[in-house]
Amino acid sequence: MSAVITGFGVFTAFGPGADALRAGVFAGKPGFAPVTRFDTSPFRGGHAAEYPGADPALPRVPSQWDVLLACGRSALGMAGLSDAERAPLLLGSQGDFTAVNRYWRAEAAGTALPSADELSVSVPGALADRLGETLGLGPRRVTFTNACVASATAVAQAAALVAAGRADVVVCAGAYVVDEEFFAKFDSGRAFASDGVVRPFARDRSGLLLGDGAAALVVESEEHARGRGAQALARVLGWGYSNDAFHLARPHPEGAGMASAIGRALERARVRPEQLGYVNAHGTGTPANDVAETRALRAALGTAAAGTPVSSTKSMTGHMLEASGIVEAVITLLALTDGILPPTANLDERDPECDLDYVANEPRAARIRRALSVNAAFGGANTALVLERP
Repeated sequence: MSAVITGFGVFTAFGPGADALRAGVFAGKPGFAPVTRFDTSPFRGGHAAEYPGADPALPRVPSQWDVLLACGRSALGMAGLSDAERAPLLLGSQGDFTAVNRYWRAEAAGTALPSADELSVSVPGALADRLGETLGLGPRRVTFTNACVASATAVAQAAALVAAGRADVVVCAGAYVVDEEFFAKFDSGRAFASDGVVRPFARDRSGLLLGDGAAALVVESEEHARGRGAQALARVLGWGYSNDAFHLARPHPEGAGMASAIGRALERARVRPEQLGYVNAHGTGTPANDVAETRALRAALGTAAAGTPVSSTKSMTGHMLEASGIVEAVITLLALTDGILPPTANLDERDPECDLDYVANEPRAARIRRALSVNAAFGGANTALVLERP
């Protein structure tokens, strides 16, 4: 059975909804600014892509719970699903650490601690269970915690369930909201761009920056969608997974694992490399990742790699950790439906070892039929998704 996307909800530092993405990511505007959510004076870095809390739909600084619930409701509403009580929920998240961060501050200050109920959503499985219950979804609820490929894994598994006939409808989601705990971890690992600018594939790139992000997708069988008169926004044609088995934090220098995941996704989709019109790259802006990813694309796409537009939207959204895969899937879907390729911002002088067409600095009009979205994670994990415009 063919798996199609019939609804989505999305949130980034630019705000909730597709129009916020169009005004930010698709206009080539980086969302980075000095962090105001917590005190960054103990850290080396001080910038992130934070949502300021200005939209009526999300008027305050949000938690993971806030954005997951908003995105889930938006996805179900767009899909026209009023009854999804049998739909499984697949979530990519390490848990909502909002209350945990409050706990440590309160304990240090000797003030009232958050309740056990508030703290429970820091457990990834409990967050999925609460979200599924609130959205009225089925009892099958799974959380993937495999770092920056977590929500891409959720999308792939949703498509696999539908393709195997094990579910008519699946809701998948992912979220990360910039918080002090994970900011401190990346800062201590010296992963942040030294000047507060993310420059994927550029000669002078110096690291990544974090960003707020969340999305939810309704994935269902094409037959089920047609039967209830729902519009298919995109097909999930193929998906692939792999592991470099090389290093805990660094990618394989030749991109072997990512190339394998891409090859499996293309094979499952029955798509030849030259039939791809765009690649949404993982593109973190770190020295090791960008070269390895370029080599992976060349290995997987062969001679077609040189003519395939590629961009890193993390140059504008920041790295959304577990949410990256599903938010970037929505960005890829919009590229397919809008006929606009988002650019790679801040790419003024390309690294000689990064020699592909990275859609530098300005969006590009392009009517494409199929696109690839790839992600990688600590532990050597890789995912690849092939989407098609119906």
